[in-house]
Amino acid sequence: MAKKQEQSLAMRANTLRAGVLGANDGILTVVGVLFSVGAATHDSFTLFIAGLADLLAVAFSMAGGEYASVSSQRDTEAAAVQTESGLLKTDHDGEREAVIADYVARGVKRETAAQIADELLEKQPLNTVVAVKYDLNPSELMNPWMAALASLICASLGGILPLGALTFFPGIWKWIGTIIATIIAVALTGLFSARLGHGFVKTAMIRNIIIGIITMFIHYGIGMLF
Repeated sequence: MAKKQEQSLAMRANTLRAGVLGANDGILTVVGVLFSVGAATHDSFTLFIAGLADLLAVAFSMAGGEYASVSSQRDTEAAAVQTESGLLKTDHDGEREAVIADYVARGVKRETAAQIADELLEKQPLNTVVAVKYDLNPSELMNPWMAALASLICASLGGILPLGALTFFPGIWKWIGTIIATIIAVALTGLFSARLGHGFVKTAMIRNIIIGIITMFIHYGIGMLF
């Protein structure tokens, strides 16, 4: 049995990205519903059902969106691989020239680049031309199911934090707890997204916290209107 290949860095990064986005959307949409409905009614059961319904809806919606998006990306990658497979049969010289040009552009002498191209095309022709032209590995195309699952799980987990605070905290503490839980949750998604994108952690966390607070105020105001 062939050894199972590990996910590439790009695949892992895409899965993490889907999870972070799912968590952030799960938090903000659930909080939005809780504050909108909470402004109109203080019935705990009504709030719980509204929040739970929205949590399930956003989790499956995010998962479906990620699956459709990554599937389109995978189809594009697969089409590119298929095209290059055909060109290796019909225009081998052109494919060889593309590989040579790539190494020349990196600073390798043409004679050396030609030797490298010939050796690579002899051993791994399809992998070589696809990597040169598209920076892809034919055996490691994007996985839509992993992205969808990550988004589903993370959106659910993200929304559970504010929903749990509103459900289990008594009296006025339920709203204070929900606000605190939301701030903690969006700060964590900011942290993870910054780590994933090698960005500024503090900036990402502050930005997410501000967005979370604005979201609560806006939805509470909308609920008060009705």
